[in-house]
Amino acid sequence: MKQVKDILVSDEVFSKQFVCDLNKCKGACCVEGDLGAPLEEEETKILDEIYPLVRPYLTEAGKDAIEVLGKHIVDYEDDYSTPLIDDKECAYVFHDFDGTLKCGIEQAYLDGKTTYHKPISCHLYPIRTMKLSIGEAINYDYWEICADACTLGEKLKVPVYKFLKDPLIRKYGKDWYADLCLAAEED
Repeated sequence: MKQVKDILVSDEVFSKQFVCDLNKCKGACCVEGDLGAPLEEEETKILDEIYPLVRPYLTEAGKDAIEVLGKHIVDYEDDYSTPLIDDKECAYVFHDFDGTLKCGIEQAYLDGKTTYHKPISCHLYPIRTMKLSIGEAINYDYWEICADACTLGEKLKVPVYKFLKDPLIRKYGKDWYADLCLAAEED
C-alpha cells in the first residue's frame, strides 16, 4: 500500500494492467453480480434530477423497473445502488447495435444532454473505494468477467491507474492524480 495524501492505494493499482475490451465482454459488468451500481448519496439526487434526460436512452424494461423500484434503491447492505431489471441487468443500460450493453446515463453525457458522466463506482472500475476512519482506500478488484480487459491491458502495457486517469481526476482532483503518478514512480 502507498499513501497519497489521505488515500491509501493498493499496490495492485500500480502493478496490474487493464483496458476495458467491450468487443469481448459486451458490457457484462452491467448485468453480472447481485446488486446494481453502488451510488454515493449525492449521486442519488443527481439521478433524480437528470432522469428525464436519461430516460429516452433506456429500454422499456429499464423504464418499468425504475417506475416500480425508483431511480435508486437502498440495497440489502444499506447502501445506495441503481435498480436492476428482474434482479439481473442495471435498469440504466441499453443494448447497442451489436448487443453490447451500454450505460444510458453515460450516453446522455456523451450526447451533451447532461454534465454527469455516470456513477463514479462504474467510472472507476476496476477500482473499488472503501471509507476508513483516517480517510479512504482504493483497491484493485479482479473480476473474472474482466479477464479480457486484463489481457488487453497487459498487451498495451497500461497500468490500472493510467487507464483510470479521467475518473481518478474526477473523484480526487488533478493535484491528487499528479501525486499518484509520483507515487507510482517510487519503489
